[in-house]
Amino acid sequence: MIDALYVAETGLQAGQKQIETISNNMANLNTVAYKKSRVAFGDLISRQPATSAAGRKGVNSVGMGTKVADVTMQFDSGDLKATENQLDLAIRGDGFFEVMLENGEYGYTRNGALKIDEDGYLSTLTGLRLSDQIQIPPDAAKMQISTDGVVKVQIGEDVLEVGEIQLAKFINDQALESAGQGLYIPADDAGAPLYSQAGSNGLGMIQQGFLESSNVDLVKELVELVTAQRGYQANSHVIRAADEIMQITNDLRG
Repeated sequence: MIDALYVAETGLQAGQKQIETISNNMANLNTVAYKKSRVAFGDLISRQPATSAAGRKGVNSVGMGTKVADVTMQFDSGDLKATENQLDLAIRGDGFFEVMLENGEYGYTRNGALKIDEDGYLSTLTGLRLSDQIQIPPDAAKMQISTDGVVKVQIGEDVLEVGEIQLAKFINDQALESAGQGLYIPADDAGAPLYSQAGSNGLGMIQQGFLESSNVDLVKELVELVTAQRGYQANSHVIRAADEIMQITNDLRG
């Protein structure tokens, strides 16, 4: 019965992590370009030496519960929502915008809600400039960004090209680590970023005047939450049953 307590404990710990992950997904339902997370579980096995009735030696595999094997982000695209704001960009398909971090390194995001900073550069709402270093003239009346990322501005009667927004992708986007605010930092396993023009080499197209919604499906999250709650409840029942059996055994001994 002692083993049953420990096995059920692993189920409670794993179930708690799953409920926390689902809750975080649901809390970010309306977060721009948020990517939901999923919990993967693995079984715990204890291998013990054993001898059969014929005298042959072997190994018995005994289940010892479960563990959280990994928490992965799902990078499938969310729906695009029209905003009619010329500084709002969305990626229809694969790819990330590359931004410059304060420490001189690079981060990656799909949140295309941009602004023009005090020096005229396109940057995220948190103040991180696009690595393409696109500067908008202060007298520009209108900005147009094509689906392949070419940025043009209108000054008086003239239309000038001021830069191009390239997209980046990774061989293993599951190795991207979330840094909050929709920002991702590549780990070593992600590989080097691959840059290309939007709409080419497997990258998506840029849609001006749109923002990407989160890819959280509320109905699926609710169903998974109920399932996780039932699993957590079942493991708590196992602990209660094991405790009652141990109490009965102690009473018999007494």
